[in-house]
Amino acid sequence: MLKLWRSIPGTFGAARLSQRPHISLKGRYGLSTRQFGVSRRAFEEASIPQTYEQEKEVLDELNKTLDGEESAGLSKLRNIGISAHIDSGKTTFTERVLYYTGRIKAIHEVRGRDNVGAKMDHMELEREKGITIQSAATYCSWDKGGESYHFNLIDTPGHIDFTIEVERALRVLDGAVLVVCAVSGVQSQTVTVDRQMRRYNVPRVTFINKLDRMGADPFRAIQQINQKLKTPAAAIQVPIGTESDLQGVVNIIDRVALYNEGEQGEKLRADPEIPASLKDLVEEKRAALIETLADVDEEMADIYLEGNEPTTDQIKAAIRRATIGRKFTPVLMGSALANRGIQPVLDAVVDFLPQPNEVLNTGLDVSTGVEKRVNLLPTSRAPFVGLAFKLEEGKYGQLTYIRVYQGKLKKGTYMKHLNSGKKVKVSRLVRMHSNEMEDVAEVGVGEICATFGIDCSSGDTFVGQNSDQEIAMSSMFVPEAVISLSLTPKTKDNGAFSKALNRFQKEDPTFRVKYDPELKETIISGMGELHLEIYVERMKREYGVDCVTGKPQVAYREAITTPTTFDYTHKKQSGGAGQYGRVMGEMTPIEGENKFTQHIVGGKIPEKYLLACAKGFEDSLEKGPLIGHRVLGVQMHINDGQTHVVDSSELSFRTAAQGAFKQAFLNANPVILEPIMSVEVSAPNEFQGGVMGLINKLGGMILDTVNGPDEFTVTAECSLNGMFGFSTSLRASTQGKGEFSMEFKKYAQCAPQLQRQLIDEFTKKNQAKK
Repeated sequence: MLKLWRSIPGTFGAARLSQRPHISLKGRYGLSTRQFGVSRRAFEEASIPQTYEQEKEVLDELNKTLDGEESAGLSKLRNIGISAHIDSGKTTFTERVLYYTGRIKAIHEVRGRDNVGAKMDHMELEREKGITIQSAATYCSWDKGGESYHFNLIDTPGHIDFTIEVERALRVLDGAVLVVCAVSGVQSQTVTVDRQMRRYNVPRVTFINKLDRMGADPFRAIQQINQKLKTPAAAIQVPIGTESDLQGVVNIIDRVALYNEGEQGEKLRADPEIPASLKDLVEEKRAALIETLADVDEEMADIYLEGNEPTTDQIKAAIRRATIGRKFTPVLMGSALANRGIQPVLDAVVDFLPQPNEVLNTGLDVSTGVEKRVNLLPTSRAPFVGLAFKLEEGKYGQLTYIRVYQGKLKKGTYMKHLNSGKKVKVSRLVRMHSNEMEDVAEVGVGEICATFGIDCSSGDTFVGQNSDQEIAMSSMFVPEAVISLSLTPKTKDNGAFSKALNRFQKEDPTFRVKYDPELKETIISGMGELHLEIYVERMKREYGVDCVTGKPQVAYREAITTPTTFDYTHKKQSGGAGQYGRVMGEMTPIEGENKFTQHIVGGKIPEKYLLACAKGFEDSLEKGPLIGHRVLGVQMHINDGQTHVVDSSELSFRTAAQGAFKQAFLNANPVILEPIMSVEVSAPNEFQGGVMGLINKLGGMILDTVNGPDEFTVTAECSLNGMFGFSTSLRASTQGKGEFSMEFKKYAQCAPQLQRQLIDEFTKKNQAKK
């Protein structure tokens, strides 16, 4: 099996999705770089981009591969996502986008009285609960300046439990619209989404939504973007009225007032006459915009320092450069529910977000068995490279969503699945519109499509069937599960039960399943209680399997705190073929991933036995000696050992490594780590004392409190163990008016009393089995 490169958070450089050295592509694709009109400068190690300016130099070289027609086509294409904190109005915003672009004929609300629901929330559960559970893809066209632009758009969930949907969407998108609530401002999931956008180097424009609500303050929200997200941001609009008096917005770049008219706000009227009461504010915010741009864009800095007034075109050009360079986010505002300010956001997507060939995408050439970094060519004339980023069970089998990074994909042709090496036929090719589809004959570079009947996993790479070069794309970041529960079907229909679990695991990398042979239970793990509840409900609805669930369990980790040495001998010689293996070395606590190393002088332990030791190490990590939970942050180093001429075997050394691991682990002052969650609670001001008391009762650490005119928001760190039942307690403390969200922050050592309790429970459980 081919080992594909996995992306690790925090390792991305300025060039998207790789930190490996560039190489020359001469002779690849069956064409030389000269035939594509690309200089070797674009592929040499010296060209590894560290800044966007260096990245752009490489892009300029790569774009020489395009002919005029292809370049013009890509300039009209945008791949964007809509992301936000839960209940910021993201799906309502997307519904207006689809309506104003003519993609749908009528607007339906998320919790509308007609019970139809928003187009992008097509799952029955989504419409019942009023939340987005799965990301949904669509496409639409927007006319601007006499040109028609094609948008591939993905609407993502706002709840942290479905964070993988945001990860997989941002992994394949070129830009995004970040939706922020004008009342609540930057919230916990806003911070998470910002981190995810940075992980994949996704530029964004920001839309401040819900200006029609009481307490709306868009400029406070912009201040929070600058301070909390540490992203230079400035308004390019100011509202005409707020709350119930919201009438429209003023574009401060052009100094033009924009009003939505028509029954659904479908007509946008531009008025050069700005309301007199806003003229001073417009000039103030315009000056702030220019000053912010001067801090992040050299050309604007020159104009600013010379004391000149920049032209409208110069301001727009500076915004585009700074936004694509991920140095700035322009902020627009309005209200999706009130049909105000949506069309200017679509103009901003065209003006300020990148087209596919303005984003540097890279992969690893694994053709020779040695990973070498290459830049993908943004042309349909190069061999096909695509990434499967999302799987869905459709009426006609597994539906696989693919982003085309290089070349083109045609119906009826074959492509190679890089993991298995198998060639698969593209029997049907479609573009998705939520849960509807449109058949197409082919898709080109930069496009998003879907196909049926392919056996693969999310994050797999496909290449052209006859391509000499096998380029592996990095997968998306997959966070660790933090909560588990046991699952038992009420009936003995294990076929449907297994089928459901296999499908859900394949579709969602954060949904984990394992069978505990000792307890004889199926254990499912995920990102939170809601995450697992949804899958249990889907199993009942989609497969007819009703299940009994156990009490949710925290996904603890086991670790060591001090280094230690080991000298362990596994010996089993009771007649017949025996077993013998001796290993010596040291175990140390480390930051990050577990690590196995060895340095044996003189060949005392053969290579095949050392490989067996590595497997024994991996086995030991799955179930720690303290309470049977996974081990974190351990390095095991073997530096000596002994074999027996007859009795030594791979099994002997695998077992010896396991014994040495347990011996050393228990001697290294082991501890139990528990998940610490970042918790954000919002409630009316009158309940502030009760909420603070509730958090203190949980042993939480309050980090920040923000008081608004009507509501307060408190941010705290709490152990996940204490958060079970918090929703019920919060409702009781706030008369049902409080809301909270949480996400995994870190692992930290649990209290000694809890550690003793967990060890005692684990010991009693093991003794009961004997």
